[in-house]
Amino acid sequence: MRLQQWIKNFFLFAALVFSGNLFNLVDVYRVFIGFLFFSGVASGIYIFNDIADLGNDKLHPTKSRRPLPSGKLSVRTARVASFVLLALGVFGGYILDPSFAIILAVYLVLNILYSFKLKHVVILDVMTVSAGFVLRVIAGAVLINVPTSEWLIVCTILLSLFLGFSKRRHELTILETQANTHRSVLEHYNPYFLDQMIGIVTASTVMSYTLYTISDETVRKYGTNRLIYTVPFVLYGIFRYLYLVHKRVEGGNPTKIALTDLPLLANIVLWILTASIIIYGR
Repeated sequence: MRLQQWIKNFFLFAALVFSGNLFNLVDVYRVFIGFLFFSGVASGIYIFNDIADLGNDKLHPTKSRRPLPSGKLSVRTARVASFVLLALGVFGGYILDPSFAIILAVYLVLNILYSFKLKHVVILDVMTVSAGFVLRVIAGAVLINVPTSEWLIVCTILLSLFLGFSKRRHELTILETQANTHRSVLEHYNPYFLDQMIGIVTASTVMSYTLYTISDETVRKYGTNRLIYTVPFVLYGIFRYLYLVHKRVEGGNPTKIALTDLPLLANIVLWILTASIIIYGR
């Protein structure tokens, strides 16, 4: 079920925080329950993907130790677990909010398409993963009935593309000549090509977030222009991640890095605290 990957679903809380509703207990409750249902669907998809990728994962240096490729978990059990998690997640999401359930269904269909087709299409493979993060943000906004900020969507797209292309670069580096054996789309990538795209989305992410903090809409919404002071945390986070990708040959698992790299983790916590103080301090 990859419970550590549930950290990705905290994107559902983005709209709650940046809409100024963090202390609205009803909204917090709805987003938390939605987080659980979304995480259940995500875990069901992870199991489904592991079944689909079973042959390739056996050839991967780290993924071969997962329950299915290693033989610790039977395929039959995995299928049942995947179906139960997906069914409970979508049904529970419908009870919570029908519109939320529609987003869950779109997320499910998107990932099925990814598993069988889109993950083999260069560039679209990463863009599909990015779309999943955008759906998380929209789902969080739907649950508390607030409009989704265009700035939030743009920043989410760019940040997730940055993480996705960095992951592809890491896979190329550690798998070397066996890269296309594990993931066929990797034969269409090379480090130089990926570095070009990473450079584009890195600059775009920082610039978009900076423009968001000083936009008239943001200043009117929060009654302050001090959100600009959170930009250094975004810069450091991206620079630190690039350091891990290029110098420490990491980046294959963004969730693990965010939870285990102490400088990056401390930076994320400080960014959250600073932004929250600026938004809610008044």
